Amino acid sequence: MTKKSFLKGAAILGIAGIFIKILGAVYRIPLGNLLKTEGMGYYQTSYPIYNMLYAISTAGLPVAVAKIIAEKRALGDYQSAKKVFNISFIGLMILGIIVSSIVFLFGGNIVNWLNNPNAYYALVAMTPALLFAPMTSALRGYFQGHQNMIPTALSQVFEQLVRIVVGYTLAYTLLSQGLEKATGGATFGASAGSVAAFLVVFLMYLMNRKKLEFEIAKQSFKSEETTKSLMKKIIVIALPIALGAIIVPLMNTFDLKIIMTRLQSAGYTADEANALWGQLSGFAQTFINFPQVLAISLAVSVVPAVSEAYALNDNKKMQEITNGGLRTIIMIGLPCAFGLFILATPIIQLLYYKLDIETQTSIGSILAMLSFSVIFLTVVQALTAVLQGIGKTIVPVINLIIGGLVKIILSYVLIGIPSINIYGAVISTIAAYAIAATLDYIAVKKYTKTKFNIKQVFFKPFIATIMMTLTAWVVYNGAVYINGKLATLMAILSAVIVYVVFIIVLQAITKEELNHIPMGAKIVKTFERLKLI
Repeated sequence: MTKKSFLKGAAILGIAGIFIKILGAVYRIPLGNLLKTEGMGYYQTSYPIYNMLYAISTAGLPVAVAKIIAEKRALGDYQSAKKVFNISFIGLMILGIIVSSIVFLFGGNIVNWLNNPNAYYALVAMTPALLFAPMTSALRGYFQGHQNMIPTALSQVFEQLVRIVVGYTLAYTLLSQGLEKATGGATFGASAGSVAAFLVVFLMYLMNRKKLEFEIAKQSFKSEETTKSLMKKIIVIALPIALGAIIVPLMNTFDLKIIMTRLQSAGYTADEANALWGQLSGFAQTFINFPQVLAISLAVSVVPAVSEAYALNDNKKMQEITNGGLRTIIMIGLPCAFGLFILATPIIQLLYYKLDIETQTSIGSILAMLSFSVIFLTVVQALTAVLQGIGKTIVPVINLIIGGLVKIILSYVLIGIPSINIYGAVISTIAAYAIAATLDYIAVKKYTKTKFNIKQVFFKPFIATIMMTLTAWVVYNGAVYINGKLATLMAILSAVIVYVVFIIVLQAITKEELNHIPMGAKIVKTFERLKLI
């Protein structure tokens, strides 16, 4: 994969990711105003469980498929590439059936164990998603291995559109029957979206089938790879990645259990504990997910790019991709973290206007502290992708486990202290990802021999971020006396403009890289005309 195709793939998924998150915000904002913190507490109780079971049935195999297919295609072995897909699709379909059956049959037991039984409908409504999502992941991994990110991006957009329409409509319709059923309707949107995504990517697979078969037919040699050997390769790659992917939702599941238990032991009622969980996961965490999707989009493109360079023993290209990937992540994570920190409460007041001022302030305080986890979380995702690409899949898993153990211990101790309460979960989250990011960084330097340009990767984005943050603070405090909502919008807009200007002026991103992203050529011409670059 060339640098151009790598950036193009990241850009396609990044744009789709941004669009999806915008759609998600359109969904979450009115949903939050509709269900309030109590309803969002039930809603978010289902997601850690769903994400964990989803990871079990999907994580690892799609990455393994993309990696192996990219390697086989680089060597001209199209027959093995097709065989890899067949194995993964059947395996993921079986896993989907097993996992969805577990949720359907034991959903009541699960929510009772979490001390939040009213979340039953929210969890069981996701059963169809757990059936179709694994098969969709296999198809996406196949296309990603062909360095074609369009099917993934398109299916994700359709998935989100259907999820929003179905989820909000059912939540609004069922609200008269109680919050429990309304949240069940909201989470069923994920199931409807999952079915839609599968149909989209499967149809695209059928449309591309002749082209793929033609590649296999023109192969000049017969593949020596057996089904057994390919299965072994898939398992060797997929198993540690799956374990790593399970860690985060597993951490969130334990977080939910610890939060509900420890808050009640600290004197909070079950409803109050559920409301605080809703503030953290249903409102504050939503904003952390926005920059995360950009990091995931980049990581998806990094794996096959690094894998191809590694398979061809092209160390120079591999180090270029590694260096560029981390620099791009820093340019995403830093401004998002500082921007959320400085404008946390104003953003909550702007979007969740139906909540009372006390709740808005509480969510804003949680978000301001949680914002710093963005930096470490995005770095973990980028560096994990690099390590996966060079075959060191177990390393990021171990690093994340270490961070996860620290998180569990800190959460248990801190949340039980009444004066710290829910902020204990925030502190433990930041600590966990900071530890994992540091260990991953050390591992990447060790195994890839990459020499990171500190000035280019860290210092320049940091300077641009500081200038952006100061601008946001000045604009907001200068305009807040006129109109609070207008001041927030003005601060965000001015911050984005200042950040982009400084990133380009400081040459944190090159002309070549700008030309590879959508509208990049026009941006270059504009800045050249203004003599800024």
